Order: sequence, then C-alpha cells, then structure tokens
Amino acid sequence: MNTKGTFVISLDFELFWGVRDKRRIEDYASALAKVHELIPDMLELFRDYGVKATFSTVGLLFAKDKEEMLKYCPDLKPNYEDTNLSPYTDGFVQVKENSVEDPYHFALPLIQLIRDKYPEHEIGTHTFSHYYCHEAGQTLEEFKADLASAIEIAKAKEIELFSLVFPRNQFNPEYLEVCREMGILTFRGNENAWYYAPDSKEGTSLKKKIYRTLDCYINISGHNSYNLSDLNSEKPYNIPSSRFFRPYMAMGGGALEYLKLRRIKRSMTHASKNNLLYHLWWHPHNFGQNTKRNMNTLKSILEHYKKLNLRYGFSSSTMLDCATILEGIVNNSER
Repeated sequence: MNTKGTFVISLDFELFWGVRDKRRIEDYASALAKVHELIPDMLELFRDYGVKATFSTVGLLFAKDKEEMLKYCPDLKPNYEDTNLSPYTDGFVQVKENSVEDPYHFALPLIQLIRDKYPEHEIGTHTFSHYYCHEAGQTLEEFKADLASAIEIAKAKEIELFSLVFPRNQFNPEYLEVCREMGILTFRGNENAWYYAPDSKEGTSLKKKIYRTLDCYINISGHNSYNLSDLNSEKPYNIPSSRFFRPYMAMGGGALEYLKLRRIKRSMTHASKNNLLYHLWWHPHNFGQNTKRNMNTLKSILEHYKKLNLRYGFSSSTMLDCATILEGIVNNSER
C-alpha cells in the first residue's frame, strides 16, 4: 500500500498537572490561564489550513468539578519513591472547586469544544494523573489502574480514547500489553538518538538536555521522519516523534527562532518529498508566554504544510488516522 507523506501534530494537554513537580502556580499562572484562550485560537488556525491534531489530554482535566475529580481517581495510586511526583500526595489541596475558580486544573469546556465543534481532531490520553512510567516505585498494576480511570472519565464525556502519549516521553515498552488490552491503538514513541531515550527524571542528564536543545536548532539527529511501512506492525502502533516545537526563547531572539523554523520546515519538506511521516508536538502552555511570536511561528509552519500539501500531496493525520493507514499496510502485507 503506497501512501503519501503524512504530517502529524500531537499536543500534550496537561495544564498544571504536567508541571506541578517543577513549578509553583503563582509563578506560572498567567501562562496556564492563557491556554483557555490559546486552544480556541489554535483550533481556528488548524481549520484555516486543513490541519488535524491529536490532543493527548490528562484525565484529571475531564472533571467538571473537584467532586467529580475525586470520584474518578483510582484506588491504586502510583507509589513513586519521590512522593513529589504524585498529584495525590497533598490531597489536591491546591485544587479549587471548578474551572471558573481554577483554570489551572480543569479544562472540560475546552475538551467539549474540541469534541463538539472541531470533530476533525482526536482527543487522546496523556494518562489520568500525568503518570510517569520510568520513575522508581511505581508498578505496572498502578499504571493499569491509572489508564482505566482515564478511559472511564473520558467515556463519561462521550469520548473514546485510542491514542496515548506517555508523560515526559517516558515510553515503557513493558506497558504496551496493558495499552493493547485496554483498547489503545497508537502511542507516540521517541526519536532514535541516544539522548531521546526514555528515562526517569534523575536519569535525564544535563548532557542529554543540552543535545536535545541543540537538536531543535541544528540538525544533529537527522530529519526523524519515518516510513509507515517500516513501523511496528503490532498494536498499539508506534507513531514516533520527529520534533518538539520548542517555544520562543527571548535570550536567543529572532536568530534562534529562524534556526528552529528552518529545521522544522526542512524536515517537513524531506518527509513530503519522500512519502514519510513527520510528527511535531508541543504543550499548549508552551505558548502561554511570548504568545504572539509562538503563534506566528506556528502559522508559518502551517503555511509551509499547505504548500507541501498542494505540491506533493502531503496530508494531515491524527495519530488515530495513522492507525487506520497502518491497518491497511498490515492487511495488504498479509495477503
């Protein structure tokens, strides 16, 4: 089965649940609150350019209020050695009653907006509690309980989950059988370079972080674009990352932004010319600071996608769409 090149965007939609062990709300409140304005703007921009996305969403964000949040929490919780990693440690003391009072921990109105007004997009899962699959202390059974809660609360909002993004990119192959059992069809794997290998918080060295940062601006690891036919043929299918869309860095200014954009566009062009998959990802809250500059860069990327779409047939797909393509490839190869 021959396919044209495929452009995939996945968004790690997590709000404060994804940064709670690294930041204080009062220091990052404005960026988090702005997500409630940013996502509607992104949705309109995506539609203008005919682009789909997978919104991999933390399950806790589906709750309409604190009472419902507590209702869906699993009985079996992650037992991290570093207790600061668990959102359950403080008993949700920072969480207020609902999304009106607390824009940092709730996002049901945004989830419903995507579901009802922008059905071309996919709502996937980022686990229920922003679960870390490589941290010491947690177990496979705890992960299974967490994923079950994510599926249950999404189902209550009339959403079925098929795609998973592992928080902090802590992809753990030992956990894929659980994903398969629970109906997950795709996940986002990591780039092949050694410095992208999944690891715990402590295991992610400064050297790895430096290489990852440099690779966003200079082509160190290659284009990281993939032939769908060469990806794994078993569910859940790996739809690996190509590039993290690093937010604007004021220190580097326009020079770094130019290098970042050139790096992304060149790899998109390579993928489109060679009928490969290119997978770009970021967190919505990354755009909460320097918002105008980040949105302008995104618009430039989408404009480039449109040119490649018209010239080479480069198409936009959700992670779930890729599963459908892979199903066709697998079925044809078995004939």
